[in-house]
Amino acid sequence: MQSILTAEIEQIIPFHDVDSMGITWHGNYLRYFEIARCALLDKINYGYRQMLSSGFSWPIVDAQIKYVQSSTFDQKIKVIASLVEWENRIKINYQVLDADSGKRITKGYTIQAAVDMKTNELCFVTPEIFQSKIRPLLS
Repeated sequence: MQSILTAEIEQIIPFHDVDSMGITWHGNYLRYFEIARCALLDKINYGYRQMLSSGFSWPIVDAQIKYVQSSTFDQKIKVIASLVEWENRIKINYQVLDADSGKRITKGYTIQAAVDMKTNELCFVTPEIFQSKIRPLLS
């Protein structure tokens, strides 16, 4: 799938993110995804505060992670978040790479769906507020 928008962050694996063997605990990758997702959404000025004030929440409804290789304490990683779907839901693909070698460590995706905060109902079409942020990127 072709990316509509991409953001990239770098992170050094901190000591508190690793297990007793010095390997990054698997659950931390979702947090790294979140940091990159925030950077991506900030690029279109629709971060979580803007979502809240627009009247929509965007819970994660699906997530998938494939662990290709381990990362370790003090390793510098690059996390790339790419928006690939937006019309009915937000799908963001992620790649976690070793920042020095470029080797893939982990990949995955998250899917978020809009929920109208007034009615608490799931939206089957992405709300106009998000569409208006994406349209300029499509031309």
